[in-house]
Amino acid sequence: MKSLVTSLAMFTALTAAATAADLPRRAPPPVFTPVPVFTWTGFYAGFNAGYGFDASSSSTPTVIGVSPQNNLFAAGNVPTTGVIAFSNTRNNEGFVGGGQIGYNYQFTPGSGVVVGIEADAQYVDFGAQRNRFSFAAPAGSTLVPGALVYNPNGLSGLDYFGTVRGRLGYAFDRTLVYATGGFAYGSGGGRQFGTGVSSNDFQTGYAVGGGIEYALPTDSFLNFFRSSAVTLKVEGLYVNLDQSRNNAGAFANNNFGTQISTTTPGVTLVSGPANLRRNTTEFAVVRAGVNYKFGTY
Repeated sequence: MKSLVTSLAMFTALTAAATAADLPRRAPPPVFTPVPVFTWTGFYAGFNAGYGFDASSSSTPTVIGVSPQNNLFAAGNVPTTGVIAFSNTRNNEGFVGGGQIGYNYQFTPGSGVVVGIEADAQYVDFGAQRNRFSFAAPAGSTLVPGALVYNPNGLSGLDYFGTVRGRLGYAFDRTLVYATGGFAYGSGGGRQFGTGVSSNDFQTGYAVGGGIEYALPTDSFLNFFRSSAVTLKVEGLYVNLDQSRNNAGAFANNNFGTQISTTTPGVTLVSGPANLRRNTTEFAVVRAGVNYKFGTY
């Protein structure tokens, strides 16, 4: 009897051990890893290139008659009457290229409002003979030494321009549509007409426009950084630069340094705008660009 009890106890213990071995083991739950959500927040820098189109409308020729008493033209040493003609043809068109830096802040990751600021500097290859100068006078006549003649409708060409603009847009995940506007500046190199003297005219104004920007996925073959840090954009800007108006109404200085205008005695406006002045430089830019956004998400 004692042996039977002992055998039953051993059998029960073995059965319990085998049953426990067959039960599933308790493993820790898997760690949840959230999928990163793209955000436009962060600093960025990049390059752009495009084309500028003349947006000005002033092309009416200006012709001015000048009498001998104004000391502008001379036949030998004898002052003579002459005619100054400004064709006013403009050529504010050509290649535009440069770089930009900026910062965006997105209020809600994924989709939402984005605000930012951007500064850019651009090289421009606009025509250096935007306003051509020519004059007709008696045969053999020349400008009196020391006289300066310049087109009251503006200096020629534009060497560079830049902007500092705010940006306001809405992000649809990796696609950002935005409007932009702010301060603009530029400088043009040209010659004072009829003199051969080079001069630069620094100008300030404003720029407005808009664009669309797209952040490349990490698996895109165009994403050479293999991160969510590369963005492509297409942008349009209208730029308006007010030129210096120090010589507003004047078109020449004679050899005594006196400014000559259409209100000067002996000067007649043959054709052209009555209120001669330096006009604004206006052009539109369409450009494409690439940015690197610091910080992947």
